[in-house]
Amino acid sequence: MQLALDTKVIVLAAGLLLLWALGLGVLKYRQMSTSADGAAHRYVDIAHRAALMYSFAALVLAVLAQFSAWPVLVDLAAASVVLLFFVGAIAGYTVHGVRRDTENQFVDPVPGTHLFMVALIVGEIGGTAVLLTGFAIQQFGSS
Repeated sequence: MQLALDTKVIVLAAGLLLLWALGLGVLKYRQMSTSADGAAHRYVDIAHRAALMYSFAALVLAVLAQFSAWPVLVDLAAASVVLLFFVGAIAGYTVHGVRRDTENQFVDPVPGTHLFMVALIVGEIGGTAVLLTGFAIQQFGSS
C-alpha cells in the first residue's frame, strides 16, 4: 500500500517527535541523577511525557489523513496546525525545564501566553476535527 504524501509527512513528524521524546528522556535522567532529591524539573518531566504522548497522537492524525475524504493539501494543512502546536508546547515545556524558571507557567505568565493557549486550543481541536470529519465522511458516508 502506498501512503499519501500527507500521511508520509505526518508519520515522519511522529517519528521526529518520538526521537525528541527519547532525547528529553536523557535530559530527564541527567537531571534526576544530579539533583539532591532525585527528581527532574517539573517541566522537563512534562516535556518528556508530552512528547511521548504527542508522538503517538500524531500517528492517529496520520491514519485519519490516510483515510480521509479531503484532498491531501487540506489534510496536510490541518495536521500541520496540530503538529505545530504540539511542537510549540513541547518546546515551551523544555525551555522552562532547562531554565528552571517556574513551577507553573500560568503564574506570572510571559506576554502572549493566554493568546498562545487560545490559539493552541482552537488549532489542535480544529485541525483534529477537520481530519476526523474527513475520515468519517470517507468511511461512513453514502456508498
